[in-house]
Amino acid sequence: MDEQYLPRFAGDDLPTTVTGQALAIADRLDTLVGIFAIGQPPSGDKDPFGLRRAALGVLRILIERELDLDLRGLIASAAAGFPDKLNAAAISGDLFGFMMERLRAYYLDSGYDTDTFEAVLARQPEKPLDFDQRMRAVKSFRSLPESASLAAANKRISNILRKAGTGIPDSYETVLLKDDAELALAAAVGELDTVVSPLFEQRDYTEALCHLAALQTPVDRFFDDVMVMAEDPSVRGNRLALLASLSRQFLQVADLSRLQS
Repeated sequence: MDEQYLPRFAGDDLPTTVTGQALAIADRLDTLVGIFAIGQPPSGDKDPFGLRRAALGVLRILIERELDLDLRGLIASAAAGFPDKLNAAAISGDLFGFMMERLRAYYLDSGYDTDTFEAVLARQPEKPLDFDQRMRAVKSFRSLPESASLAAANKRISNILRKAGTGIPDSYETVLLKDDAELALAAAVGELDTVVSPLFEQRDYTEALCHLAALQTPVDRFFDDVMVMAEDPSVRGNRLALLASLSRQFLQVADLSRLQS
C-alpha cells in the first residue's frame, strides 16, 4: 500500500484510509525509536535518516486526520517491539521531547505565536489532537478584548501562589469571604464552574475559555479592592485558595500566565 509512505515531504498528502494511517504511523515510529535507541538522533543540521520529517509526518497524521491517540503510548508500543538488549524504552522521553520540538515548528510555520505554544506545552498534553484543540482555543481566546487583562491576571496569580508556597487550602470557605469584591469573584467562579465543567469534559476548550473571559471584571475588581496577603492567616489562606481555584479553571486549557501582552 503506497499510503504508508505518505506524507513524503512537507505539505504532501496524508493517508486517507485507516490502514494507511496505521501503517504510516507505525513505520515512522519504528524508525524513530530504532535510530534513537542506537544513539543516532539528529544533530544540528545533520539528519541523515530524515527523522525530523518522519516525526512531523506522524504528528500531521494524528492532528490533521483527527486521531485521538496518546503519543507517549505510541512511542512505548513501538519501543516494546525491539530486543531487550537495545533498551529502546530508555529513549522514550528523549524521543517524545524531540517530537514536541517538531510540533513547535509545525505551529510556528502555521502562524502561531511562540508563547501560545509555550502556554499549551506547560500543561503537557500527550495527545497531539488534544494539543491542537488547546492551541486553537488559546489563539481564539487571544482575539477577545478581555484576553490581555486575564493573561496579566493569571501571571499575577501564578506569582502570588508561587511566593505563598505550600499550605494553601484545597478550597476556599464562603463564610470567610468578607469584602464585596471577593464575594463577587467567588460567586462568578462558582457560577461559571457549572457552565465550563461539561465543556472541559467534552474538550470544547474554545467555548470554555470564551465563558471564562467573563471573569475579567470581577478579577480586576478583586485585585483593585482586596489585599490578598491579609494579616489574618485564615483570611489570607482563604483568599489564596480562591485564587488557586480560579487559576485551576484556566489551567484546564493552558498556562495563560505564559502569554505575552
